[in-house]
Amino acid sequence: MFKRSMVRLLGNERHQSVSIPLFAIILSLLAGAVVILFLGKNPLVAYQNLLQGSGLLPKPSYAGFKSMLTDFTSFMNAWTPMLFASLAVAVALRAGLFNIGVSGQMLTAGFLTTLVVGYSSLAAPVAKPLVLIVGMLTGAAMGGLIGWLKHQFNINEVVSSIMLNYIAQYVISFFINTYYVNPVSRQSNAVSKAARLTMMDTPIGNLKMDIPLGIVLAILSAVLVKFILDRTVFGYEIKCVGTSRNAARYAGIHVGRNVIASMIFSGALSGLAGVTYYLGYFGSIQPRVLASTGFDAIAVSLLANSNPIGIIFSSFLVTIISKGSTYMNSSSGLESEISSVITGIILLFSACGVFIRYKVKCFRDELKEEDERGKS
Repeated sequence: MFKRSMVRLLGNERHQSVSIPLFAIILSLLAGAVVILFLGKNPLVAYQNLLQGSGLLPKPSYAGFKSMLTDFTSFMNAWTPMLFASLAVAVALRAGLFNIGVSGQMLTAGFLTTLVVGYSSLAAPVAKPLVLIVGMLTGAAMGGLIGWLKHQFNINEVVSSIMLNYIAQYVISFFINTYYVNPVSRQSNAVSKAARLTMMDTPIGNLKMDIPLGIVLAILSAVLVKFILDRTVFGYEIKCVGTSRNAARYAGIHVGRNVIASMIFSGALSGLAGVTYYLGYFGSIQPRVLASTGFDAIAVSLLANSNPIGIIFSSFLVTIISKGSTYMNSSSGLESEISSVITGIILLFSACGVFIRYKVKCFRDELKEEDERGKS
């Protein structure tokens, strides 16, 4: 009975790219519910709090100038860098690379863009596009360095990206604490309003909203990345390199060039994640801290099978969990770190996607043999 149910639910190979991630999400939420029950809390109330904290369900009450709509625009503000970061991970994975250095690339892009544009007196029509350009170039340079080290010296990209994470974290922390620290917040000085990619406390009616300017660009980027990966020669070549480098080399594809190019592409998306995070969502940089967004993006990309359109939805889900955790903590008394536990469980189950697909295939073959024996 169990085998037939699994085959009926997950056996259609054309729909497995959607059905298996949905199955992994359901398993993850059930496992998270068990953890919450062990902590003596009601998981349904906790999950409701996550939705309320993200502006997807109304709260019992609101402070002045706030509403469900302001909570949702704040949620979109956090969703924007998560979407860019997840696309960065997906591009690298398509080329058979694991860009675990997204957080370091975000930090480097955010810091250099802050110095070049964020602390300048440029007007908004010039500053905001320049923020995007500088962030992309910085992230692309850092990603390209990782790709070059992989191609030139066969240095594993996981090792080099982790080391660059640490280098960026502590070098940038030194400069912030030495030259740019705010004595009150102990973070870097806030960027100018003209350079910020979020319109903070914008009065609309009787509300004050944080309006993210990058969310439309992030969604369009997902569509563009999907087109590039599926409909262009470049996308085909990096897919071939990711599937088998020896076969790609035999087919005449320049493996080294595509490794570097894919990491440049991934780094550019990480740079966009960095500027929408540090010059959008936050407006400053906390020393010695790497944004968890770059690591959560790994779970998002794996959950969506590195499909850019699927990433739109999986990043939406993971952002709900991370963004709503603060309200869950204040309302249910659960520690906000439980959101990281749930995200980790999602990563665990999404990483089992290939195994689930394999077991469903085995179940289907076994049932087919049983049916044939029954007929004979």
